[in-house]
Order: sequence, then structure tokens, then C-alpha cells
Amino acid sequence: MQLRKVTHTLKGVRATDGAGVSLVRVLGANTTDTYDPFLMLDSFDSTDPEDYRAGFPMHPHRGIETVTFIARGAMVHEDHLGTKATVTDGEAQWLTAGSGAFHSEMPQATERLLGVQLWLNLPAKDKLTAPPSYHGITRDEIREFPFEGGTLRLVAGTYGDAHGYQGKYLPLDYYDIHLDPHASITLDVPGARSVMAFTLLGGATISGHKVAEKNAVKLGDGDTVTIEALDEPAEVLFMSSVRLDEPVAWYGPIVMNTKEELLDAFGELEDGTFVKQAAEYAGE
Repeated sequence: MQLRKVTHTLKGVRATDGAGVSLVRVLGANTTDTYDPFLMLDSFDSTDPEDYRAGFPMHPHRGIETVTFIARGAMVHEDHLGTKATVTDGEAQWLTAGSGAFHSEMPQATERLLGVQLWLNLPAKDKLTAPPSYHGITRDEIREFPFEGGTLRLVAGTYGDAHGYQGKYLPLDYYDIHLDPHASITLDVPGARSVMAFTLLGGATISGHKVAEKNAVKLGDGDTVTIEALDEPAEVLFMSSVRLDEPVAWYGPIVMNTKEELLDAFGELEDGTFVKQAAEYAGE
């Protein structure tokens, strides 16, 4: 068995998005090749509702899937068909924007808002054909696997023989891992997978590499990944998918493969023809 070593470490930068939400942008346009197919990772962590109250009003997306994980707090999703759903502590929401969707995400005032949003790229063949859909991954759908000193929560994908929610276009294993101080877990990640982790709370040693809180790491080839908390409890998000190795043309909320496709998308936003298919609502 070969340990997947850390090949890239990234600390986010403070940014403002939406209608004025303060967040930390970890992955972005400069990391698309290294972290392929993971496009963007935004982290939010605040005890002041003024940091996020304005939220993300109705806006378009095309060519991606967004997976928003709320470790603490609450967020309300609405889409262009009037779907409305709320996710709260330990839950997630999965939006397939596909050929074109409008949605809003409005964080609710709580003692602490803590979580991340991940953008997962769509294959070129699906960007203009995948119908938009929404699925709320609620606590009753997330299986938990205790181990000595911690718990692994299966947000999406597979863990061993267990299966959680899975999108239709790219496989994504998404684990929410809680560790007591100095506790550790070894994950089997065989095959040609693109693997990353994010230290949401506390630092950790990942495959022998010490990683500070709120940092992302990319892991190289191999079969296993080890994650060990430092002197404090840790919460680590683990994500595994497959590389697309396709060109990325990205501007704002649209991610396509060519500049011409981007121009077409923004032209359709101007003339009102952006939404190609009705959204599929997969329930809360």
C-alpha cells in the first residue's frame, strides 16, 4: 500500500462575495489544474451575522455542481422554480446547475455560521445537457461511522460498502471527519482519484504533513491517506473524485470549456434564454 503524500498546500485569502458576505476563498481560478475537478472552495466561519446576513441573492450558474456543507448554522436555498429548502447543522445541499439555473443561498443568523461551499466541475459533454436539480442532504441521510477517537460522517459518495447521496455526473466521496486530540484515521483511496482535504477546525497531520486550520491540501498518487489531529480536536473535510483534464473557461458564476461558450452564456443571460430546462427537485 502506498501513502498518498501531500503535493500542494493552500491557505485561503479573505474575500467578499454575494451581496457582501465575508468569507475565505481557498480554491479559485488559479488552482483549477492542480485540484481538478474541484474548482472553488469557499470557507465561512463567523459569530457575527453582519458578516453574512446579506447572503447570495438569486444568481445564475452553468457548467458546475455546488456542494454547500453547513457544519454549524443554517442556510436557505431557493431556485428558479420556487423550490425552497433549509439545511442546518451537519447537513449539505447539492445543486446541479448543469445547462443553467438560478438560485439563491441565504445564511440565517445563528450563534456561529461554519461551513464551506465546493464547486465541482461538470464534464464538457454534460455542461449544456444536464438538467438543473437540487438535493438537500439532511442528517437522516448521512450515515456515521465511529472509530477510536472520532467519527466519520458520509456526506456523499461511498465509504467501504456504504453508499450516500451521489450526483449523476462525477463521482464524489465527501467525508466530514471529527477527531479527538491525537486521534487518527486511515482511509483507503485506491485507483486514479483526485483527492483533497480541508482542515475546517483545528490543525491535523495529513499523510505525515502538518496542516494548519483552514488550509486545503492536494494529495498525490497512492492507495491510502492518514489524518491525525494535533493537540486539539479537529474537523477535516475529505473529498475524492476523478480528474477531467479538460480546458476550463471561467468567469463569475459560469464555468465552460471555451471563451465562446462563456460569451454565449452571458449573451443568453442578456436576452432571457439562459435557462434551458426546468429544475428537477430531489427533495429536502
